[in-house]
Amino acid sequence: MPRASHPSSSVVDDAAVVRAVIEWFRREARVLPWREVSAYAWGVLVSEVMLQQTPVSRVLPLWREWMKRWPSPEALAAARQEDVVRAWGQLGYPMRARRLWQCAGAIVRDHDGVVPSDEATLRTLPGLGDYTAAAVAAFGFGVRTVVLDTNVRRVVARVWGGVPLPPGHLTRTERERAAALVPEDPAESVEWNIGAMELGALVCRSHGPRCEECPISDVCAWFNAGRPEASARRASSQPWQGSDRQVRGRVMALLRGSDAPVNVTGHASLLDVPPGQLDRCLAALVADGLARIVSEERGTYAL
Repeated sequence: MPRASHPSSSVVDDAAVVRAVIEWFRREARVLPWREVSAYAWGVLVSEVMLQQTPVSRVLPLWREWMKRWPSPEALAAARQEDVVRAWGQLGYPMRARRLWQCAGAIVRDHDGVVPSDEATLRTLPGLGDYTAAAVAAFGFGVRTVVLDTNVRRVVARVWGGVPLPPGHLTRTERERAAALVPEDPAESVEWNIGAMELGALVCRSHGPRCEECPISDVCAWFNAGRPEASARRASSQPWQGSDRQVRGRVMALLRGSDAPVNVTGHASLLDVPPGQLDRCLAALVADGLARIVSEERGTYAL
């Protein structure tokens, strides 16, 4: 794979590295529908919410279906919440579907149905944190900003910090380092943000990095140090099997699959779940607004 030319020295030439990543992205970028101009800011916003902790391969078909069904904030805001949650299907974390529906409602109610371009205003919408607000501003409107997802953070940590992974939580120093890399030109800033993200997703991966394909490995502090491993493993996440997340997912699958109330507590697929755990998971889904009690005595619930 051809590499963009940039100086190799003990002192990293930030501008040259940024340019190399932009040139790499122009050659190697995946063709994704939300990157097309026709997707506009709403399509970008939907994609960013769907892509949270979810791979592109799973998001692609649902994003296309979603945009056909609800091509604008007005269309989604007019839908019933239960239909929105049902359409979310197996994408995981159904609270994201509810938040996206609430976000559409806020856009219609407070912004005349137009996705705001201002990053601070975007952060006021339901479910949009710092990263998502910055991503929508950058990729939906071409705004110069700092977009920091896990992929970008990993690239910056390895190239400039010489460490295999970024800190568990975003630090001020890390943000300042990333902000200093963003080109002044808005168009180039967008290319850098999305290029660094793509590089982290496809090449500078958390596991099995493809350093031989990286356009900037010759100036990467981590690569030149011999790719040292993390000194300690991060705490592992809760196992899926038998977890509350799995039980909530099974309950949601039952409710999505029926237009009528479901006897959840007596359903065969949940008989092996300890009563206390099932009660806890049902209470959490009701508190989150994802399920409603039809008859507590009969154990029936609905979306």
